[in-house]
Amino acid sequence: MKKVKKVPVVILNGFLGSGKTTLFRSLLAQSKKKNISICGIVNDMSELDVDGELLGSTAIVENNKSILESISSCVLSSKKGIEKLDQAVQKLIRNESPELIIIETSGSCHPMPLIQYFKGQKDLKLTGVFVLVDSLMFAHDFNYGENLIPEMQQNMKDGKRNTINLLVEQIMFCSHLILTKSDRIEKAKLPNIATYVQQINPLASTHAVLFGKLTIESLFDLEEYNYLKVAQLIKELQPILQAEEETDRPYNLATKVIKDDRPFHPQRLWDICHKYLDRRIYRSKGFFWLASRDKYSLLWNQAAGGISLELIGTWRSAIVEDKNHGISEMEIQLLKEKLEKETGRFGDRHCDLTVIGDKAQITQFTEKLNSCFLTDKEIELWNNGHQFDDPWPSNVVRMVN
Repeated sequence: MKKVKKVPVVILNGFLGSGKTTLFRSLLAQSKKKNISICGIVNDMSELDVDGELLGSTAIVENNKSILESISSCVLSSKKGIEKLDQAVQKLIRNESPELIIIETSGSCHPMPLIQYFKGQKDLKLTGVFVLVDSLMFAHDFNYGENLIPEMQQNMKDGKRNTINLLVEQIMFCSHLILTKSDRIEKAKLPNIATYVQQINPLASTHAVLFGKLTIESLFDLEEYNYLKVAQLIKELQPILQAEEETDRPYNLATKVIKDDRPFHPQRLWDICHKYLDRRIYRSKGFFWLASRDKYSLLWNQAAGGISLELIGTWRSAIVEDKNHGISEMEIQLLKEKLEKETGRFGDRHCDLTVIGDKAQITQFTEKLNSCFLTDKEIELWNNGHQFDDPWPSNVVRMVN
């Protein structure tokens, strides 16, 4: 009887904002260029599913939407998340026959339930559990990693479980440890982070990866995940994690969604972020526009203390309003017809943001963000061509597929 070849699976795990989507986009782009058949599953604990939209905009997914399954509004490691994961995996195997499946978890995902799930699969072979570690966040929040283990030890002493436990346990279960954003810290300090992290899991291979530059071919050279290595760890954590499997918002995390058609006041947004953004706001992301840059759809991408604004496109409304649009009258007419279906006051321009943070802090921060939208009086000024002060860097980076 011919032995059925198992489909290899790689999990991209890591805390909120560690760079998983950047790496996933890079791997998707490589698969298209090299004609490698891969499928993906992306998990976002927010209803907005920002990561799913970003991955869906890559060229390979735009050409074949069926290769990407999106699971939103719950964390993948919950009981509900595992059920949805099983449905997504079986659908991809049945319909697409992939050479490789890549799973991007949400940042609040615990790896253990996923590892247990794949251990029992006959058609799948878990080969890599990658944990992405945000070097910049470790520098700011844990003194380049030095404070992480002492904080974890204090949690154990106090009988406390929070995101510190999650960070440490993500590292403990990984097969490969990837340090991201290493270009944004002092070069001499990177070995410090690697040293402290390797103390948690000395068996994992450690690599620094910039801008998602990991070759897709390397994923096919991986051995099957070593389940024996984590058997004792699973035994110890099983009773604790059983209490978490029913919740879609573990570790005292809360999620808030901001939806508005108005633009942000650039100076007010800058001031609020500098005053109220702290380590208790773990992640915020989404699409928005600034009153000072009303042509462009921007991606808001915040993790730890860093925020980046990235240009992802031009609003249809801006193209129609531009007298030098450079496209045909037929194309303009098609754009106008699409804009007629929009319900916002500013055509297709809108702000959709999700904020993830500690329950004690998230309400205040989202209320402050809401205060940054233009008032009615400021909208009148904007309509009359008023130029708003804009302290945000002008060198936004265009995202490429």
